[in-house]
Amino acid sequence: MTQARDLVGYGPTPPEAAWPGGARVAVQFVINYEEGAENSVLNGDKGSEAFLSDMVGAGSHPARAMAMESLYEYGSRAGFWRLHRLFTERGVPVTVFGVAAAMAMNPAAVAAMLAADWEIASHGYRWIDYQYVPEDVEREHIARAIEVHTQVTGSRPMGWYQGRISPNTARLVVEEGGFLYDADSYADDVPYWDARHGKPQLIVPYSLDANDMKMVALNGFTEGEQFFRYLRDTFEQLRAEGGRMMSVGLHGRIAGRPARARAVARFVDHVIASGDAWIARRIDIARHWMDLHPYVEEAA
Repeated sequence: MTQARDLVGYGPTPPEAAWPGGARVAVQFVINYEEGAENSVLNGDKGSEAFLSDMVGAGSHPARAMAMESLYEYGSRAGFWRLHRLFTERGVPVTVFGVAAAMAMNPAAVAAMLAADWEIASHGYRWIDYQYVPEDVEREHIARAIEVHTQVTGSRPMGWYQGRISPNTARLVVEEGGFLYDADSYADDVPYWDARHGKPQLIVPYSLDANDMKMVALNGFTEGEQFFRYLRDTFEQLRAEGGRMMSVGLHGRIAGRPARARAVARFVDHVIASGDAWIARRIDIARHWMDLHPYVEEAA
């Protein structure tokens, strides 16, 4: 039968990463900027947001959900700035997964990202679930995401991460053709090439376990010490293996809360003190991998 999935990957011998400076691990911090672009009747949606907030298990309502809105607003009003201070004070590079509609609502945050020389990758046009969105609508939203992103940041995004994807997303990203990498995968610890959609696309996989979303999940971390330990242990395991990449996912409305931010700060300091990490933007990891391991077409 036709194999639509790659369940083999690199197998037991991943290629040599050769991270700069002889680093054992490439560490990549992501701040997801979504606030304001979530589900809301104000945005023309059928109901309020019910996902990824401290109201775990919240339902969607066919009217404004004021508490949910305020939880998201915390992310853009306070949490983002706490994370911004945390990383800029340490001179640590960051990639932002920026939802275009959200960034358009907060020019000051975008200006701060640019001033810090953070990479701003596209997190799509809206922070919604695209699983059942018609293909033509999703294609239109990808184009709109690039258009708005370019307007608010001054340049088109080179990286893509939609997050709540559809079966069409990866193909539509390849069809668009302008992204250096796609991060809509959790399938490996290093980048890889995917040529299943007509032309090769570099995939720089992301993480949902080393991610603050586990702080607002029923099966997740209940306090900062657990989160710190999990991040530390992930880093130390990858450090022992060598040649791996570690993604850390953060959100202003989650990790931007005081106790969680303190856990993130402890982990950042642990990584810096190790002396074994290349802390880089995702675009830098993508370019390094493309230079070291350019796509090679498999023989028929």
